[in-house]
Amino acid sequence: MAVLAIILLTAALVVVFALLAAAGAAKLARLDGATYPTALVRAATTFTITLTLAASLIGTLVQLQ
Repeated sequence: MAVLAIILLTAALVVVFALLAAAGAAKLARLDGATYPTALVRAATTFTITLTLAASLIGTLVQLQ
């Protein structure tokens, strides 16, 4: 039961960090003069890349055990 809670909390934390990175990317894109659709595309790309990076890192760590 405790392992499941740790896994769920870690997953939630990764999603929160990905959302923060996406928000930062969107804000920086808007400050650079990008339109709202372009800023949203950059935010979505950043969110996806962050989650992909976290998943590959977790996969690598699991295989090392």
